[in-house]
Amino acid sequence: MIDFKDKKVKDKFDTYPSVIKEKLLALRELIFEVAHENSIDELEETLKWNEPSYLSEKGSTIRINSKKSNPDKYSIYFNCNTKLVSTFRKLFDDRFSFVGNREIEFYINDSIDIESLKYCILLSLTYHERKHFDMLEEEKNYHN
Repeated sequence: MIDFKDKKVKDKFDTYPSVIKEKLLALRELIFEVAHENSIDELEETLKWNEPSYLSEKGSTIRINSKKSNPDKYSIYFNCNTKLVSTFRKLFDDRFSFVGNREIEFYINDSIDIESLKYCILLSLTYHERKHFDMLEEEKNYHN
């Protein structure tokens, strides 16, 4: 496990129920893994809106969280002002459950397509380098 550099982030993880904490820590590890595999060295971990958040100079913020109102679900969030989730829907609509234009939602018992999720994370962490690509073309019909 990657050590926490920000005590506030570690403390936030400690507030989650154990099953959710385990799932969110796995997402956290996956984000760091994607950053490492793609030589994204400037990844910053912090809290935004009281949610663990991951920022890259070349990318768009990724957040992860679980809401107390839905204790059997957890999510990874992307910037709703980007074309990221509309692209993810084109690529992986059959693999993930999307909420609006910013969220991929998981149930705690879901089997996750890790390689597809890693690609979503990569697109977000490198968004500013990729936002001109056709695959990130805005899909108007996906906005809720």
